[in-house]
Amino acid sequence: MSQYISFMKDKFNEFENYRTKIKCWSKNYANYLKAFDKYCTLNYPTSENLTQEMVDNWCKKRDTETNKSHNDRINVIIGFIAYASSHNIANLIAPETLKVERNRHRPYAFKDIELQRFFYHCDNIELKTITITAKNQQLTLPVFYRLLYSTGMRPIEARMLKVEDVDLETGVINIRKTKGYNQHYVVVSDKMKEYLINYNNEISAMYENRTYFFPSVRDGHHTARWVECNFRTIWALCSKNHAVAYDFRHNYAIVNINSWINMGVEFEDKLYYLSKSMGHSSIETTKYYYSLVPKLANIFFAQINQSFDEIVPEVYDDEN
Repeated sequence: MSQYISFMKDKFNEFENYRTKIKCWSKNYANYLKAFDKYCTLNYPTSENLTQEMVDNWCKKRDTETNKSHNDRINVIIGFIAYASSHNIANLIAPETLKVERNRHRPYAFKDIELQRFFYHCDNIELKTITITAKNQQLTLPVFYRLLYSTGMRPIEARMLKVEDVDLETGVINIRKTKGYNQHYVVVSDKMKEYLINYNNEISAMYENRTYFFPSVRDGHHTARWVECNFRTIWALCSKNHAVAYDFRHNYAIVNINSWINMGVEFEDKLYYLSKSMGHSSIETTKYYYSLVPKLANIFFAQINQSFDEIVPEVYDDEN
């Protein structure tokens, strides 16, 4: 059973035990409840009772969440409130889930030649005007997209990186602004570290004492629109197929997993580390990538002695 630490730890343990007995519990549920438990401990250290304020503050939709990922995070709280009400533990109003729009985008499987062309065009952006905006893009885009490609970071995680989050000596990146609750770390390759160092030296000459590692023109952070508009412009020079910048993340996971064929027990270990580096709440979310590319299902089945239905959870849009 999970270990909780807040003033609600006994009740959370009872709730988990109850849900486990009726077979309505999962690792994701446990992780989300532990995150709420930690939130209560840090923000309400002297409290003795769960209040509506605590629930409402935790269940607010974050700017890094889709409606689906928000619902996934708060579902365990909704379940606990129903349990608490029926067991006279607390009388609280459960948060409402948000309408989930069906995502029709299927991650694109990049071809090597397309990637070569894409980064060639990134490296050869011509300055049509001599402005800070144009110079910023010329410096930033080749490094920004290489970071997404080589680490599997979410675009929002790269956009929101601050200068102090990037250790240029060790190559370790501290990702604080992420979709879920898991702050995590990414270690870049030596080549990527070299790109980051060179970029940092050049951009620092333009933005002294900047806040964000990839600063916008006004020294804020870039927007999601900036990421996608620039990606589409460059991608149009490489391919007629539809792709988005987020597909670099899917590509990173699939390429890594696909390289571990015939590794036996090491396969599961590597999958675990990949899950952690990508900031997934559980290894099951990482396994979801197999449902996106049909041929990988056979590889996965051969690597792990479980049925595909047992391994791949019903996760449809969590990564978008």
